[in-house]
Amino acid sequence: MKELDLIQAKIMSWEALERKLHLWRFKGHTLSFTNGCYDLLHPGHINTLATAADEGDRLIVGLNSDASVARLKGTQRPVTNEYSRCLLMASIAFVDAVVVFDTDTPYELIKIVQPDVLVKGGDWKEEQIVGNDIVGARGGRVLSVPYLEGYSSSAIVDKIAGKQPSGPRQSD
Repeated sequence: MKELDLIQAKIMSWEALERKLHLWRFKGHTLSFTNGCYDLLHPGHINTLATAADEGDRLIVGLNSDASVARLKGTQRPVTNEYSRCLLMASIAFVDAVVVFDTDTPYELIKIVQPDVLVKGGDWKEEQIVGNDIVGARGGRVLSVPYLEGYSSSAIVDKIAGKQPSGPRQSD
């Protein structure tokens, strides 16, 4: 199989992910989940993703659809389209699956994944992380990775647009 085929195989429908989840659980793998827009991938994203990967045997990444990003961040976003963001995410060696969700939060996707570990960037308190109730009910862990100062997709977009930063930004 060619490398691009291997990368594209990590981009899954919800149904394909469900089949893969059954296999991974049958093999006793610990599942880690994180999500985001991942528009203009930067070191803050990589830090959170790598930490999430370290927390489990398999890392599933939920990626906001273009429509979801536009609702959350405004009509000028995302800068990078959905397929490009999926392809970049799937290109990361330690990412095992990328799944797009069209809602504003990944709650329904988390219900399907039932991760053992739920990871978000440090701009989220553990009790505010969407899906913490699902993971907690299963005895899983919720982890807020310390924020990597100075990295934000929104700040990059603002800089390109010539806007002045309005203070510290949360990681996108």
